Amino acid sequence: MSQPASTTASAGDTAVVRLADVRKTYDLGGTVEALAGVSLTLDEGSYTAVMGPSGSGKSTLLNLVGALDTPDEGRVEVAGHDVDTDAEDDRAAIRGTEIGFVFQTFNLMPRSNAVENVTLPLVFDDWSRERRRKRAREVLERVGLGDRLDHRPNELSGGQRQRVAIARALASDPTVLLADEPTGNIDTETGGDIMALLGEVNARGNTILLVTHERRIAEHADRIVHIRDGVIESIESLDGDGRDSTDGDGGDGPGDPRGDSGERDDGSTDDRPAERESADGPAGRGE
Repeated sequence: MSQPASTTASAGDTAVVRLADVRKTYDLGGTVEALAGVSLTLDEGSYTAVMGPSGSGKSTLLNLVGALDTPDEGRVEVAGHDVDTDAEDDRAAIRGTEIGFVFQTFNLMPRSNAVENVTLPLVFDDWSRERRRKRAREVLERVGLGDRLDHRPNELSGGQRQRVAIARALASDPTVLLADEPTGNIDTETGGDIMALLGEVNARGNTILLVTHERRIAEHADRIVHIRDGVIESIESLDGDGRDSTDGDGGDGPGDPRGDSGERDDGSTDDRPAERESADGPAGRGE
């Protein structure tokens, strides 16, 4: 299935992420084509949501932009770095300095407090201990947790844990913030607070790429990329009210029920403190 030419976002000198004819396959007892010639550009300071049903390729797209994986064909460029050709050590450096990750499952270290969790990525970037802790306090105060600096994850509500995760993602002042179902493990009201916080992060100039199943979450972005079967079907531009401001070019347009798979990942926890410290495992991949 070919990639519609009109789904490539406008390229320019301000682009911080570029994907050009990216293809990715996996051997899962048979060849599965996760991405089939995807091209996409993210401009500096933009806010893009990716929607599609399970298996559509949206998580693969996020992993490639996040330098967690490499394409079989095509080119992935993040902040001027060629992710597809760089060695693993170079990709690790990109993850540590240019990219911030926010996962659905928080991925906080259970025996570390909020400050220690936020400083973790800075350890690998050779920040001094004093500088790390100062930066951690700054970003935790920025996300509204200045009074929870010494609390461990099991002493925080789901929404507070996600705020710690966002603070950790912002610690190195990344070029791009990647959010994989960031409201999936918290209740609806708290999810609204988290999305408002991400909006504030974007307003400060951070580029955001968000993956979600839910239309109401995607509408916080400037545009929605609709993906299905490894191909971008359409890109829907939104105005300030989260409404479609273009006619689109087919596929999953506004109001099309296919735009949301109907599958939700948010049935796990409410916004109460965790009863078990093991609720958040060690850092790792999201979906």
